[in-house]
Amino acid sequence: MARSVHDEKPLSQVLEEITERGDERITIGQIADSFGGRALGALLLIFGLACTLPLPPGGTTVFGLPLVLLGAQLFVGAPGLWMPERLRRRGVAAADLRRGLPHVLPWLKRAENVSRPRMRFMFGGFGLRTIGLVCTVLGVVLILPIPFGNLAPGAAVSVLALSLLQRDGALLLLGYGLTAASAAVLVLAAEVIGRAAGSVLALLPGA
Repeated sequence: MARSVHDEKPLSQVLEEITERGDERITIGQIADSFGGRALGALLLIFGLACTLPLPPGGTTVFGLPLVLLGAQLFVGAPGLWMPERLRRRGVAAADLRRGLPHVLPWLKRAENVSRPRMRFMFGGFGLRTIGLVCTVLGVVLILPIPFGNLAPGAAVSVLALSLLQRDGALLLLGYGLTAASAAVLVLAAEVIGRAAGSVLALLPGA
């Protein structure tokens, strides 16, 4: 099967081309279609990056739910990307995307420049399912209302997704390292919150 021209272009270039269109609003479906066969990995990256931003309370839930859906498809080995029509129709104003993209593109272009296909054995059937499982779990974590708990999991998903797109085993190992760091941070945060809650309860009358 011939590869789409979008499959040959760097991810950053496709994103730039999407924002250069004359559309006032860009939907998730349009973004997915623009990436062709790389849509699943590209959307994992985009939603993961979104979760690293300083979002209002509940903001990561909006992006975490699609991450669970995408990660689960990778885990089960789905032959292609599937999204409910309601999700495909959701989108953002093109002007907002143009304002936010410059904050992401420099990092993305640097990552593209240093990454390359290596350790491809890590992207076999078992490897892809492992990436899918990890992204699904991280998506669930991002749905939970954990104060300041979005940065590390969002970064981990972003690096895992980029490693998937570039077939870069070194990036994949970095992504797994960030996943482990995310777990450690979340455990520490849970312990601190638990101790703080216990201290508050101890001060209450009758406690």
